[in-house]
Amino acid sequence: MKHKGNTAKARRDGIFSLILLLPAVLMTFIFILVPVIDSIIKSFMKYEIKNIISGKPGKWNNFGNYIKLFQNAKLPQAISNTFIFVIFVVILAFVLGMTLALILNSGVKCAKIIQGIMMTPWVIPTIISALIWMWLFQPQYGLVKYLVSVVTGGRVTDLAVLNNPSLALYGISVAALWKQIPLMTLLLLAGLQNVPGELIEAATVDGANKVQRLFHITIPYMKSVISVAVSMSIIENFKQFPLFWTMTGGGPDGATTTLAILSYREAFVSQNLGSGAAVTTVWMLLMIIVIFIYNKIMNKVETE
Repeated sequence: MKHKGNTAKARRDGIFSLILLLPAVLMTFIFILVPVIDSIIKSFMKYEIKNIISGKPGKWNNFGNYIKLFQNAKLPQAISNTFIFVIFVVILAFVLGMTLALILNSGVKCAKIIQGIMMTPWVIPTIISALIWMWLFQPQYGLVKYLVSVVTGGRVTDLAVLNNPSLALYGISVAALWKQIPLMTLLLLAGLQNVPGELIEAATVDGANKVQRLFHITIPYMKSVISVAVSMSIIENFKQFPLFWTMTGGGPDGATTTLAILSYREAFVSQNLGSGAAVTTVWMLLMIIVIFIYNKIMNKVETE
């Protein structure tokens, strides 16, 4: 009888858990899976803005959108810009975030106040962040130009970062780092605070210095936290759109045209939703492949 009672209780708990999960599952299905499937279907169709206005369905054109897309010279540049941006921002965000986390975890005075102030860039809307950095990079009276002129003794007078094809992508990267480093720092700080003090003390007694303790104890113990934090950063930067569109619109000369910008231009500037959906599908597949490879590498590292 006791076994039957436990079985009934387990069944009730399972049903209750499913009821709790149902809203999340429905939201995921309606707002993520359905739009993704719809976008993939439209990528194989000749579907334009006028189809929405007239209510006419698009015409199936097989791989026409993809053939046209891969013949487009803008695609390789967009892929290259996307990967350069993601790699640059993710690596620097991790390095600077870990550095700040180590400083805050070292017992520095007013650490809680510093954490609160540091989170300000993260809570500011992305559009506002873009406008702030556009003002800082302003070529006539921007603060960045003034600081550079002070450091160089006035030798550098022309510093139009966002108008320079060689610098524009890195200018947007700086704005992205300013916004993303606080969250990365907070996540890594939480991981640091969960490293057992006994391990650090034992390593200190054995004669390990700070660098050895960091690379042989702290970071290996934080592998799961690092994996999640970096994965979030990769996804966030792969789908970054507001900073690019607000700060440069993909220019100058396509120097900041990423897959997100190219998708928007194809769909809403060229008014070809099918072509835009094809770019989005390629963009999504590349992101999935990158995350898959990264997780494979991290899983291999964690098992060693």
